[in-house]
Amino acid sequence: MSCQIEITGLVKRFGANTVLDGIDLCLEPGERVAIIGPSGTGKSTLLRCLNFLDHPDQGVIRMGQVAVDAARASRADVLALRRRTAFVFQNYALFANKTARQNIMEGLTTVRGWPQAKARARADEILAQIGLADRGDSFPAAMSGGQQQRVGIGRAMALEAELLLFDEPTSALDPEWVGEVLDLIRRIADGRQTMLIVTHEMQFAREIADRIVFMEGGRIVEQGPPEQLFGRAQDDRTRAFLRRVG
Repeated sequence: MSCQIEITGLVKRFGANTVLDGIDLCLEPGERVAIIGPSGTGKSTLLRCLNFLDHPDQGVIRMGQVAVDAARASRADVLALRRRTAFVFQNYALFANKTARQNIMEGLTTVRGWPQAKARARADEILAQIGLADRGDSFPAAMSGGQQQRVGIGRAMALEAELLLFDEPTSALDPEWVGEVLDLIRRIADGRQTMLIVTHEMQFAREIADRIVFMEGGRIVEQGPPEQLFGRAQDDRTRAFLRRVG
């Protein structure tokens, strides 16, 4: 297996509560991995630790030629990881005082250092790709939840990161907007973008993922191709979870 992203021994504690308890995970180039499991089991925390939105206590994260030991991570290490990842939040996390276009431009100008004109041109390309070419001057308050999340995804797309992280991308949406967001993620996945997706949409995970990872209690219990996990799960905890959500 050729790992593009490798996570070794990742531990995260909040006080006395161990949320991640020694996570090991490898993602191959272009692989799409969906993480499923009960609420409160560390799925979102795992994503947040990969770009140090939450600082892990132990473990090593390697992306390409960059390897960061959590126990000794410097500011430069954290920035190096963040330049290789892009995060899609469940609650959109758009700047309320910026238009859709400006939200997409923000990472290009502040993280990538692009000039305004170049960033604006790229943002307009992205707006067309996500079906919002006519909403570039709209502020988040004037857009539906589905449109806001598409802008959030567009912002991540613009960075052309090695790894796209999706944290429950449909959980804050009204049911009528879920389909359009899932369709957009499917289109991105078709381009063989390496992605790690935390989701409660089991059918979506089955369709889009090359591999399903089941987590419980801060640990990876079982993982494998969708047909194996959904059809022939080996662990009793996996089977019990899938019965509950199925």
